[in-house]
Amino acid sequence: MQDQATIIRFLTSVPMFKSLNDRQLRNLARRFIERKYDKNDVIVTEGHVGIGLFVIVSGSAEAVKGQAGGTKTVVATFGPTDFFGELSLIDEAPRVASVIATSATDCLVLSRLDFLAVLEEDVEIPIMIMRELVSRLRKTMERIT
Repeated sequence: MQDQATIIRFLTSVPMFKSLNDRQLRNLARRFIERKYDKNDVIVTEGHVGIGLFVIVSGSAEAVKGQAGGTKTVVATFGPTDFFGELSLIDEAPRVASVIATSATDCLVLSRLDFLAVLEEDVEIPIMIMRELVSRLRKTMERIT
């Protein structure tokens, strides 16, 4: 998926980026890097500071939260076009869960520093992305209550 046009087409299917225009998508696409993970690889580790956002291109993963007594609970599952790590784009707090590949998984990764650079170049991008994040938070809160 190294080809920029392919990355741009893919990003239009990702909820977080679907409202961006072509120029914004091009600017963002050039900042993503591709990472490949084998089944059972740990993509991110709970308690470690996050480097940025991960978008699944192919494969699957699950978010696992450690519990008292050493047990683990699956708190989310991810497949193509799903994303995780969005909180680390905003702050530098530790990850709230680990994410483990449940099959061979390809991801696009956007570092926090690259994200911040994009935001400085185009003030419309954070507004559109925040709308998607707020929508995601609302859905989560509705499931809880």
